[in-house]
Amino acid sequence: MAEFKHYSVLLSEAIEGLCVKPDGTYIDGTAGGGGHSLEIAKRLTSGKLYCVDQDGDAIAAATEKLSEHLDKVTFVRDNFENIGNIDCGGIDGLLLDLGVSSYQLDTAERGFSYMQDAPLDMRMNREANFSAYNVVNDYDEEELTRVLRDWGEEKFARKIARNIVSSRPVSTTAELAEIIKRSVPKSGDAHPEKRSFQAIRIETNRELDIIAPTIETAVEMLNSGGRICIITFHSLEDRIVKQAFNKLSSGCTCPPDFPVCVCGNKPKGRVVTRKPILPSEKELEENSRSKSAKLRIFEKI
Repeated sequence: MAEFKHYSVLLSEAIEGLCVKPDGTYIDGTAGGGGHSLEIAKRLTSGKLYCVDQDGDAIAAATEKLSEHLDKVTFVRDNFENIGNIDCGGIDGLLLDLGVSSYQLDTAERGFSYMQDAPLDMRMNREANFSAYNVVNDYDEEELTRVLRDWGEEKFARKIARNIVSSRPVSTTAELAEIIKRSVPKSGDAHPEKRSFQAIRIETNRELDIIAPTIETAVEMLNSGGRICIITFHSLEDRIVKQAFNKLSSGCTCPPDFPVCVCGNKPKGRVVTRKPILPSEKELEENSRSKSAKLRIFEKI
């Protein structure tokens, strides 16, 4: 395995946001290379950390990174949507660093990047049976258009989808990138493939579908005062997190014109970050991929 290189985005801000208790129980649902996990583990004495990731390479890298703290850590290879299956009782915090890791982008054979030629893959879990190849070659034109439009916010989704269908089979990232480039008007955008690759990756891994249900599960698992810290890199991810946090903090879901509340829902917590926390200038200088990162925090009451 190549070295698992990954810059831990908003590291100090996320760890500060978790308010780690030495005897607390925490889940890092996207362990990645273990950067965030290591900082949590360092702060634990009798506490426990569960490092979750569906990527076997990430679990291997995190295990090595946390080698001095293995007595406090349990590694779980799974999608974070399944954190409810972890037998850990109540938790004091959940951290999610959404999106694709630098290691996954930079490892050509994983098929995430339009910058390197490789088989179409994009699976975060390499044991999954469904890959980007299936999205590109099995979806009909309408389904492909929806993916590119909704997940990539691509203005030329219809034309790209039509050209993909007429060019099948499409087997490599280079083939797909070329189809996309000839499907959109020439402009100042040096990489028009970026939006479509992002959309196909999101669809392949069901990335947006699992965020809100995971937040709901986590809130039920949280002890009073426990926190959820989520780092997003995409406007759609951030919108889902913001709406889920606001819903949990508002309580009543009755229509505004009802004279009294009949739903009986009570607020389950408070939104700590009314505006998302953004990377510092120093971090942006060190890692340009942090540019779109946003951190939102929710606390259970």
